[in-house]
Amino acid sequence: MARLTLSFPDEQFCFSTPMTVRVTDINGARHLGNDSMISMISEARARFLFEFGVRESEGDGTGIIVTDLATTYRAEAHARDQLLFEVGVMDFNKYGGDVIFRITRPADATLVAMAKQGFVFYHYGHGQVVPMPDDFRAKFSRVNWVD
Repeated sequence: MARLTLSFPDEQFCFSTPMTVRVTDINGARHLGNDSMISMISEARARFLFEFGVRESEGDGTGIIVTDLATTYRAEAHARDQLLFEVGVMDFNKYGGDVIFRITRPADATLVAMAKQGFVFYHYGHGQVVPMPDDFRAKFSRVNWVD
């Protein structure tokens, strides 16, 4: 099977947040488990959106949904490690784009993981994908667009 490679331009990262690996995040192999990493990535996304004044669901029935997730692991993390989650967005299209992540351990400058989450805007009441709102687009004017 071909290995997945993720790399993102440094200038696309516009937010960072620290998180501590909890004892309950550790798997049977005594390192940060995949399921816990995914939860931490989701938390980093929520903090990023909050920082930029974006609600994951609006009163009009629209919201942001994750369509896919890709993660590459580069090093293990262990209980009580302090990790830094750098977050940004890229590859916008009419309906959404990608939230990107670089996860490092600042104590020894180790790259732990890279990830991206595809997202679209969705109207829950109508059950359909909707175009990206103008106010969201305006918050990230430097982001590239793809067809």
